[in-house]
Amino acid sequence: MSEILFIKTSSLGDVIHHMPALTEARRRLPAARFSWVVEEAFAPLVGLHPAVSEVIPVASRRWRGAVLAPSMWRELASFAGAIRRRRYDEIIDTQGLLLKSALIARLAHGRRHGYDRDSVRERAASWLYDVHHAVAGGQHAIARNRRLTGLSLGYQPDGEPDFGLDRGKLAGSATPYGILLHATARAEKEWPEMQWIALGRALRTRGALLLPWGNEVERARSARIAAALEHARVPERQPLDAMARLVAGASFVVGVDTGLLHLAAALGVPLVAIFVGSEPGLTGPMGRGPIAVLGGNGQMPSVADASSALERLL
Repeated sequence: MSEILFIKTSSLGDVIHHMPALTEARRRLPAARFSWVVEEAFAPLVGLHPAVSEVIPVASRRWRGAVLAPSMWRELASFAGAIRRRRYDEIIDTQGLLLKSALIARLAHGRRHGYDRDSVRERAASWLYDVHHAVAGGQHAIARNRRLTGLSLGYQPDGEPDFGLDRGKLAGSATPYGILLHATARAEKEWPEMQWIALGRALRTRGALLLPWGNEVERARSARIAAALEHARVPERQPLDAMARLVAGASFVVGVDTGLLHLAAALGVPLVAIFVGSEPGLTGPMGRGPIAVLGGNGQMPSVADASSALERLL
């Protein structure tokens, strides 16, 4: 049985965009055992993928703020031990970043695959790989992940992306609700607060609206939007496996360019994606469900645009 280790640590959208590569690798190599190194916050979501035998969490984000703490060094030693415990036949770094992924690949025992110097995101990362693969730029992140994985494992990717997540098995609620994803890590990707309120009012016949959040600033924004809408509420913060179940049960999702948007696409939930400060061509949502993409870098879709797009999807 082949032992294969994937390294894709973050962010949430990047992790989701790697899932089709894993699904395809399992289909091509059904007897292989797959492990995945991922940032600890995303480990519960990766654990939902049926092809993953072992999730190896890394806490690099948390460690960066605690380099002087003895507990951090103990955790780091424990992580290094976990990744070196097993001998891998192939190690595939689809992240392509020196500190985030290539150094982790170097810790592990096995043949290390990555992008070549002209394909990788950080050229120094390619110095740490044993096998280098040329993967053309200008492709969607999902296509690049699948291509690198195929080159590393000896097959040619084909067919539509399959994220390996079953919406029917994850969804729980029979009461209809929609989800509005206003929160994003970059301010230039945000859609104005009043636009969300106006959209919420336009959707008042579509059932309850949920406004998830990831930090206190986002929670306050969710609360302000919900206060202006009679049919909206702010759910408690949840780990990503529970969040996946919440998204899977939604009738629809409207959101800006953020990780949960890509999760909704991966699950096949009807989706309207609002792009304001980024381009959807390279990292836009992809999935088997109905998707409408509005806007782009420097563009500002209107409430009418979003409402009409959702009506067409539903």
